[in-house]
Amino acid sequence: MIPVTKPFLPPIEQYEAYIRQIWDRNWLTNNGPLVNELELKLKEYLSLPHLLFVTNGTVAIQLAIKALGLQGDIITTPFSYVATTSSIVWEGCAPVFCDIDPETLNIDAGKIEDCITDKTVAILATHTYGNACDIESIQQVAEKHKLKVIYDAAHCFGTKYKGESIFKFGDISTASFHATKLFHTIEGGAVITNNPDLLRRMAYMRNFGHNGPEDFAELGINGKNSEFHAAMGLINLKYVQKIIEGRKRIVERYTFWLQYIKAKTIRFDSNCDTNYSYFPLLFETEEALLKAKQLLEGHWVYPRRYFYPALNTLRYLKTSHPLPVCDDVSRKVLCLPVYDNLSEEEIDFACRIILRAQNN
Repeated sequence: MIPVTKPFLPPIEQYEAYIRQIWDRNWLTNNGPLVNELELKLKEYLSLPHLLFVTNGTVAIQLAIKALGLQGDIITTPFSYVATTSSIVWEGCAPVFCDIDPETLNIDAGKIEDCITDKTVAILATHTYGNACDIESIQQVAEKHKLKVIYDAAHCFGTKYKGESIFKFGDISTASFHATKLFHTIEGGAVITNNPDLLRRMAYMRNFGHNGPEDFAELGINGKNSEFHAAMGLINLKYVQKIIEGRKRIVERYTFWLQYIKAKTIRFDSNCDTNYSYFPLLFETEEALLKAKQLLEGHWVYPRRYFYPALNTLRYLKTSHPLPVCDDVSRKVLCLPVYDNLSEEEIDFACRIILRAQNN
């Protein structure tokens, strides 16, 4: 079987060595030494001034919204994982969808101003598939209209924009370290900001608002993470460069096959050094996608319609205005398998099946 992804797992004895340390200390959670070490190592690896390790990428978005004190409409993308939109709703704000660019599949920065009203308080944009949004244009719009900017950078570990970590941009960026991600801590995430006051506030918020055992500086939740998760992150961080290089090889092999397959992939921002985290394939029609998907699955190859359906179709939202680009793209995009030990033979096998589906 060839799944769409597999979690990277380091040598088990390396993890066991950390587990023995945790057992010896008997300190399992509540911002233990491994959590603190992981935060320091991540800041060093990513060249970031501030970073907080949290429970997961969804909590990271919720913390960002709460820390910025947002109440009102948040302009966002309909082409992302459901957590991007559900976090907005969960925090009592209203998502306002802006259509996407047909080539990058990120929010179309040129259409954001058309979505702004007197209720708009922020922009929450996703760097889809590790591809940078139009950061400069988004920032210009935000400054003009006095809006906050949050980036859902769940796909972006290791991605650079103009030579710097993509996490540096916006008021707050959020990361996901879920098991399916390029870098993972089994479950986990992070909030990143250049603003030390925001960082301090989120540090309180992730730990129930505690400012010492008998004082509470903020309204908070349990957004902490454990020593066991931090241990996995500390080991996996040593392998990140190897993982990225392996994924680059996979993406280059898929790209080779595009000369034969009637489909295309996305256009990456010229300022973006990607991490090769996904390989989305845009078919000419939904019918062609479904035909290829069915034949692939019949041969034990399991791609994923990611993202489908578009978020503007969620049942708990009011009817949205038409979003023709997103509606079209979400029906025609299919992510092919990408993971650390996917072989060239397996890539070729999958691509030949897609060709057969197109030629029959």
